[in-house]
Amino acid sequence: MKPPLRSRAAQPVNLAESTMRATTPAAIPSREALRRFLQEAQGRLSKRDIARAFGLRGQQRRELRLLLQELAAEGVVVPAGRRRFHAGGRLPETMVVQITGTDAEGDALARPLTWRESAPPPLIVMAAEPRGRPALAPGEQVVARLRPLGRGRYEGRTLRRLTEAPGRFVGLFYTPADTRHHAVAGRIRPSERRARAEWEVPLGDAAEAQDGEVVLATPLPQRDFGRKPARVLARLGRLEDPGTFSLISLYEQHLPQGFAPEALAEAAKASAVSATGREDLRALPLVTIDGADARDFDDAVFAEPNGAGWRIVVAIADVAHYVRPGSALDRAARERGNSVYFPDRVVPMLPERLSNHWCSLRPGEDRGCLFVEIAIDAKGRKQSHRFGRGIMRSAARLTYEEVEEAAARGGDHWLPDGLLKHLYGAYQALAKARQARGTLDLDLPEQTVVLDQAGKVQEIKLRQRLDSHRLIEEFMILANVAAAEELTRRQMPGIYRVHAPPSPEKLRGLRELLRNFDIALPPGNRILPAHLQAALEIVAGRPEAPLVNEMVLRAQSQAEYACENIGHFGLALSAYTHFTSPIRRYADLLVHRALITALKLGEGGLAIEDAASLAAAAAHITATERRAAIAERDALDRYIAAYMAERIGMHFNARISGVTRFGLFVTLENGASGIVPLSLLPDDFWSYNETAQTLSGRRSGRVFRLAETVEVRLAEAYPLTGGLRFHLLEEARSKPSDRRRRGKR
Repeated sequence: MKPPLRSRAAQPVNLAESTMRATTPAAIPSREALRRFLQEAQGRLSKRDIARAFGLRGQQRRELRLLLQELAAEGVVVPAGRRRFHAGGRLPETMVVQITGTDAEGDALARPLTWRESAPPPLIVMAAEPRGRPALAPGEQVVARLRPLGRGRYEGRTLRRLTEAPGRFVGLFYTPADTRHHAVAGRIRPSERRARAEWEVPLGDAAEAQDGEVVLATPLPQRDFGRKPARVLARLGRLEDPGTFSLISLYEQHLPQGFAPEALAEAAKASAVSATGREDLRALPLVTIDGADARDFDDAVFAEPNGAGWRIVVAIADVAHYVRPGSALDRAARERGNSVYFPDRVVPMLPERLSNHWCSLRPGEDRGCLFVEIAIDAKGRKQSHRFGRGIMRSAARLTYEEVEEAAARGGDHWLPDGLLKHLYGAYQALAKARQARGTLDLDLPEQTVVLDQAGKVQEIKLRQRLDSHRLIEEFMILANVAAAEELTRRQMPGIYRVHAPPSPEKLRGLRELLRNFDIALPPGNRILPAHLQAALEIVAGRPEAPLVNEMVLRAQSQAEYACENIGHFGLALSAYTHFTSPIRRYADLLVHRALITALKLGEGGLAIEDAASLAAAAAHITATERRAAIAERDALDRYIAAYMAERIGMHFNARISGVTRFGLFVTLENGASGIVPLSLLPDDFWSYNETAQTLSGRRSGRVFRLAETVEVRLAEAYPLTGGLRFHLLEEARSKPSDRRRRGKR
């Protein structure tokens, strides 16, 4: 039986007392406190002046510098000479903005390109482009001059477009009944959720698009009146066709499709590696453990007892042998940055001849690898590591489910010498080390879309996180740590995977939200991962646990790639990089090259010109990673909306996962999420409390809170945009005081 929710009058759990690693936090000012201080100060202040005013020193001053840089990038504070600042109070007069959609009148809407505040960004309404120039399309970036309009709104005027060609957008072409005059072929309803206006397609610009087809289009020079015109560039298929939802995301996010002939020619020349100059690991029973649908196997593992501890070997496909710096394959891989995974397809970083063949550690076939041999003690603490370049032969291709089932039976599948037992033994030691260092372990079930042979959604389910998943995660983390430490020790330029602590602003918001569940974080801004993990453990097994996990995730800074190692907050590690997936991540390939050069492991190392441009590469692959995440998420939302479209009118149990001034966000048991707009709530005057995250009815006294269970009816589903709208199935309730009075009577 699940423990009951604590009453709001209950004493909050104090994580400072419940977490052994809690320390007295540093007094880094919050963003708001820093802004107020600069507003009240006379003239310009240097970083040293600000640090002295707040009593900061050492590491705190470094954090202050990073905070000032963030605020300056967002226009909250304004640089005023060398290392001096004054309060911004508003967005700067000129800045780069990104077009996000259109309003109902067709005017482009934008947001600052750089925005890291927890609060929503200001709304920027772009003035119409001059007559004869194409309208701005979603995704375009422009340098804009901004004029405040009040209440967090700005007018923007384009000073310079950052792309020479007009923007492109995706939408549904249709011919409405009122399109009667001969000059119009049809209209396009954009697939972008934030686009409120439709585009008009003049006669002769439809490219023979048919009613109900998804198209790629570009704006045409504007007229003085009416809807903004657009030309159809390509027909992508009907909305209900298999694969259309993935195509929409591909074009929306401008993902590269196909490879240049030069890259394909280089891949076609690939052949088996020679054992000469490589350490021979073919007698070692390394195995790959991946998902059942995986086709590229870039990591293999082995473990055996080593005294009281364990010897672990992690072997990674030697992609650097095939993809050399400056080659056509290298240019293609860098442009993509990573592979992108959709329910019906993969957009690979490398051509299939490499990703699924020569760079894939297929069982029984000789493959080149970079490997790391690591010794850990019984508590999972790393004692030593050694990198090498080898040749290996995978003993087995296993799936997570097979490994989990074999471990549950106590068997070893067909593996030799108790290997599975040894893998789990080493994993259990690593899990102890993870717990000891206070790692943040979010429990966020992953949605999976199951398609039938025709490409139609058959089922939506939440993927269970197995111990076999965790086993591979821990082995990969260990190998990544060893790679980061080796780069640091060798003073070799490289790319690190960094994760900054939550910003003071986000921590303040998280504190306020957790109070709704009677959880108190330690004061100050120096929160440890262990403090947040303790909060997750308090709610584990309770109905609100998924929401609290999501709230903690939203409070985190985004992980990124950087040449400067600032550590990884979430994993509680001082040095971390990505080494284990060079088939699908360009960052890992760069780390391989750096290790090859540092350890003198042969050809394919980091070239001098690559070392000089690593900072630019880190910024680029961080951007491509985020682009891929958006594309994958949007495609998943569209598949889910298509599945739910056949269930309009059905009732569902849901949990309130978000509260806003314009309605409630709810999440169903299968993970599908949507909105209950204010207009579909019971008739009342609804008051929004941002701090408590509640909506309160003035007449009824009804209060909607985060994590509350409600019953909803699916009102609408929009596969084109991936949106769902629900109707709440309850009437406004009487005030508790009224009910008590009626009861006494």
